[in-house]
Amino acid sequence: MRLGVSEGYVAFRGYRTWYRVAGELGSGATPLLALHGGPGSTHHYFDPLEGLAAERPVVLYDQIGCGGSDRPQDIEWSVAVFREEVDTLRSQLGLERIHLLGTSWGGMLALEHVLSGAEGIVGLVLSSTLASVDQWAAEQLKLRDALPADVVEVFERHERAGTYDDPEYNQAMEAYFDRHFYRGPKPRAELERMNAGKAVEVYNAMQGPNEWTVTGALRGWDVRDRLGEIDVPTLVIRGRHDMSTNPISATLVNGIQGAREVVLENSSHTPVLEETDQYLEAISKFMQEAETH
Repeated sequence: MRLGVSEGYVAFRGYRTWYRVAGELGSGATPLLALHGGPGSTHHYFDPLEGLAAERPVVLYDQIGCGGSDRPQDIEWSVAVFREEVDTLRSQLGLERIHLLGTSWGGMLALEHVLSGAEGIVGLVLSSTLASVDQWAAEQLKLRDALPADVVEVFERHERAGTYDDPEYNQAMEAYFDRHFYRGPKPRAELERMNAGKAVEVYNAMQGPNEWTVTGALRGWDVRDRLGEIDVPTLVIRGRHDMSTNPISATLVNGIQGAREVVLENSSHTPVLEETDQYLEAISKFMQEAETH
C-alpha cells in the first residue's frame, strides 16, 4: 500500500512556503519535521527520510527564498526570519508535538527553535551541524588546507583577489565537496534537484562566499554557552569525513546533557544519502526511545 503524500503551502509574511507531508498527520504518531541546510538549499536531499513514513508522518519543506517556496526580493535575510518560518509552519500545520531534525544550517535553526522556548519537541536530531560559526569556519579552513597543494593554491590565489565566481575557484570547491560533502556515486538525482532549486543569493546573504569566510548575517553566531539549556533527548549524527569535524561535534555532545553521538564511517556531510539505511535506522531507533523518555 502506498502511503499518502500531500503537498501545499503555508502563508508566511505575505508569501508562500512550500511543504510536503509523507504519511498522515492525523495518524496519532509523532511527526518528524526536517529542516534543510544551506542556507538557500532545498529539501531534496531529504527524500530518503520518506522511508520512515510507514512509522510516522514526515514533514519536509523548502525554506522561504528557495526551491518550491516563493523568492521574495524585499526580505532582509536573518536567523529571525527562518526561526519565525518554523513557528509559522508548525502553527499552520498543527504540529504540536514533533521530532525535530536539522542538518548543517538546518541544525543551527533547530537549535534556535529549541532555545527560543518552543514546546512539544519530543526528540532533537542534530545532523552534521554546529554550535559556533567561528569554530565551524576554523575547522573548514583546516579541511581546505589538507587538500592537495595545487588545489589549495587555487583557493588562496582567488581568495586574495576576491574572485570567488571564477570557474577555476568553483572547480577547487568541488574537490572540497567531493571529500567532505558527498562521497557517493554521481550523478545523484537528489543533489541534482537540490542544485537546480537552491538560492545562492540567500547563502551569500546569510553565510558569505564559502564555508570558511563568514561575511553574512550568520557572522558571530554562537550558542555554545546555551547548550546546557536544552533538556530534550538529543541525537548528534554525522559522517566520519564530515564537514562537522570531531571538535565541532564534540562541542554539541559535551554541551547538551545526555546527548548521544552516532558516526557513520563511510559518510561525509550527507549521510542520509551516503549510508541511507544506517542513517534511517539510527534516527528511527532514537525517536522511538525518545518517546518513552
